[in-house]
Amino acid sequence: MSRFRKPLALRLDPGVAVPKTAMVMAAGLGKRMRPLTATRPKPLVMVGGRTLIDHCLDRLKAAGVEKAIVNVHYLPGQLEAHLKNRVEGIEVVISDERKQLLETGGGLVKALPLIDADPFLVVNSDNFWVDGPVDTLRLLASHWDEVRMDALLLLVPHARANCHQGRGDFHMSASGLLKRRKPHGVAPFVYTGIQMISKRLFAGDLPEGPFSTNLLWDRAIEAGRCFGAVHQGLWFDIGRPENIAMAEGILEAA
Repeated sequence: MSRFRKPLALRLDPGVAVPKTAMVMAAGLGKRMRPLTATRPKPLVMVGGRTLIDHCLDRLKAAGVEKAIVNVHYLPGQLEAHLKNRVEGIEVVISDERKQLLETGGGLVKALPLIDADPFLVVNSDNFWVDGPVDTLRLLASHWDEVRMDALLLLVPHARANCHQGRGDFHMSASGLLKRRKPHGVAPFVYTGIQMISKRLFAGDLPEGPFSTNLLWDRAIEAGRCFGAVHQGLWFDIGRPENIAMAEGILEAA
C-alpha cells in the first residue's frame, strides 16, 4: 500500500458486485516519460517508492478483483519478471503483444479469450489514483446498469485532474450519458483511464490489428450506451517525468 493515504472505510452497499477480472493496459512505449523509460517500461516507473503497476494491482486487489490480465510489448521481460515476483494474492495472466503493439482497442480484442468476466474492469497502468470516501472501483461498479450500458467510464472533473494538460474529454448529462468534446473546444470531464465494459462492446466488425478504444466508445455513444461516473478522490496523470514530483508533493500535503 502507498504511504500516502489509506483507503477510507467502505460505505457502499456490500452487495455491489465488482468484476473478479480486470484488464491492465501496460504495453505502451511510454515515449512521453523518456528518459525514465529508456531502460524500463512505463509501468515500472516509481511513484512514492512503488511502481505504477503495483499501485494499480494493489487497488484492484483491495476492491476484490482476483485476476488481472496484463498486456506487454515494450521491454516485456522486465515487466514479466517484476510481476512474477509479486506475492500479494492476485493472479496475473500475460497477454503477449511482443510481435505487434495493438493499441488499446486491439489489445483488448487480443486479450478477450483470457477475460473470464462480463462485464470486466479495464485500468491503464500509467495513472495514479487515491480513493475518496469509498473504494473507487466499487463506486464505479455501483453505477453499472446491465440493461442500459456497454461502457461505464470513470471521469474526474477537469479542475481536479492533477498534472493533466488537456482540454477535457467528455460532457456528461444528468443521467450519466456521455458525448465527446467538440474539436477545438473544452469539456468538463477527463477520462481517468479506468472503465467497466461489457463484451457487447466488441460485437460487429472490428479492425484487424491495432486500433484505439475510441472506436468502441464512439459506437457506444452513438447507441446511447456509453455512460460516466465521477471519481470522488484524487487522480494524477503520470504522463511526464516532471509529473511524478508534482504528484508526490500534492499527496504528501493531502
